[in-house]
Amino acid sequence: MKILILGATGFIGSEVVRSLHGRGHAITGLARSVTRATDKWPFVTWISADLARMTQASNWNALVGDHDAIVNCAGALQDGLSDDLAATQEKAMLALYEAAAQAGGRLVIQISARTAGAAADLPFLATKRHADEALTASGLPYVILRPALVVGRNAHGGTALVRALAGCPFILPLVNSTMPVRTVAVDDVAAAVCAAIDGEVPPGSDLELAAEETLTLQDMVTTHRQWLGLPPAPVVNLPAALTRPVSLLADAAGRLGWRSPLRSTAMTVMSEGIIVESEAQPTMTSLKTLKQTLTAHPSGVQDLWFARSYLLKPLVILCLSLFWLLSGLIPLLNINEAAAHFLAFMPQAPAIALTLATCLTDIALGVAVLWRPLARKALIGMLLVSAAYLTGGSLLEPGLWLDPLGPLVKVLPSIALTFVALATLDER
Repeated sequence: MKILILGATGFIGSEVVRSLHGRGHAITGLARSVTRATDKWPFVTWISADLARMTQASNWNALVGDHDAIVNCAGALQDGLSDDLAATQEKAMLALYEAAAQAGGRLVIQISARTAGAAADLPFLATKRHADEALTASGLPYVILRPALVVGRNAHGGTALVRALAGCPFILPLVNSTMPVRTVAVDDVAAAVCAAIDGEVPPGSDLELAAEETLTLQDMVTTHRQWLGLPPAPVVNLPAALTRPVSLLADAAGRLGWRSPLRSTAMTVMSEGIIVESEAQPTMTSLKTLKQTLTAHPSGVQDLWFARSYLLKPLVILCLSLFWLLSGLIPLLNINEAAAHFLAFMPQAPAIALTLATCLTDIALGVAVLWRPLARKALIGMLLVSAAYLTGGSLLEPGLWLDPLGPLVKVLPSIALTFVALATLDER
């Protein structure tokens, strides 16, 4: 069969791509960025597109008409600079269903979520629920799958946060450590998609996907810590009130394009645990437990590095931003004194102009690195400007290397930190 997969580069989508290809299906993957995917999965026909801009049936007609089934693995947690929930999770899906109906009907497999509970009215679940309801009323053959917390060899979002907490040194700082959690292996989700494609799951099914065991958040974190090969550590239960300022900061980062798993929507969803709905259709049987999932994929040192660096990544970006902002702002407090370094080589007016230009450059880089779409370019700019400062300072005033305040020496650790930021910038 020819199958179109939405969100094909994501945590779940990439596993679905691998599984369906392994069964001999022809795959078309749709995602916003497919640059790396074309090298990683050359057997897939890749299409770069933003679902938020595909809100008319005409945007889908050619794609839908050329495929036998559509698997929707795309989704977003919260509105922000990079995401429009209403457009991505609802409007685009309604347009897709209309195009599928016009094409004579296509099987649609929807990776959804539990849409009831404390966060039911938030845009994240409300848009999913509206899309699910529209799909069931569309007359199209469909299968809706509602996975619990998805775990696997890789990690993203909530599972990445669990690994980061598991990798904390000395203690495990947790909020709501007794919160109930159900899990499902990502390859079991992919297997359910394959079963729906092959007709083993009949059209019209709406299934919860969760292993039979119910864990606590503390169980999740300690199990991952053991998987990482780290010794047991005491759990420190933090007050729930701490989630509010953390989620506010994460929401602010979301408006700048950073998709943190600590945003307010995630905190609300997690407040009552990750469970399943008793009134839903029975889940698929023989789903792997968390320990079985992790045991099947022994951890390596790269997993330990990821766990330890995950929460440091925003700190690195913030430190670089502050370093460059202060480097640009402080000389402006006394620009004549700052320009004195150039007076041996040029008149005062050009010296002040050059000082002002360098200050504005530093400030611009400090601001740009906080905006996710420009972060990579800003980091590269920091490296180039740092190299220019070191070269210029060494040639024009080499004595600065011996300055007790180290104006040139201090650039070297900032360069190293910039390389760290570049190395950890990718989110998928």
